[in-house]
Amino acid sequence: MAMRCLVVQAQSVVETKRRIAMRCSGVRMWTIVLLVISNAFMTYAWYGHLKHFESKPLWTVILISWGIAFFEYCFMVPANRIGKLTYNFDFFQLKIMQEVITLAVFTIMAWLIFGQTIRWNHGVAFALILAAVYFAFKF
Repeated sequence: MAMRCLVVQAQSVVETKRRIAMRCSGVRMWTIVLLVISNAFMTYAWYGHLKHFESKPLWTVILISWGIAFFEYCFMVPANRIGKLTYNFDFFQLKIMQEVITLAVFTIMAWLIFGQTIRWNHGVAFALILAAVYFAFKF
């Protein structure tokens, strides 16, 4: 009977560890999702006024941009906190990941919202940045 209890307890521990591992595997994704949302707000705060608030005085645009940037922080801070404290990304990994996401979000928004054209040299530059991500996470 005691041996059976130990086996059941061992299976229970293994199952618990498996559930924790499955729960934690989504943390990386949450970090990325929060960074994408954060960067959408920041890109709009930085560039949206060039399309939507051209006629407003600069001080008004600055206040509007600060208001938009507040929401960027509401997503950026938890993204970094989850990435560092739960998934154990180091600061360089968090920053490099954030920069790649920033460029991806910027590219999509520049094309869809601001009507910018993506050229071949932009693609080469992004490929080199992706190489930086590889080196930051692989070694």
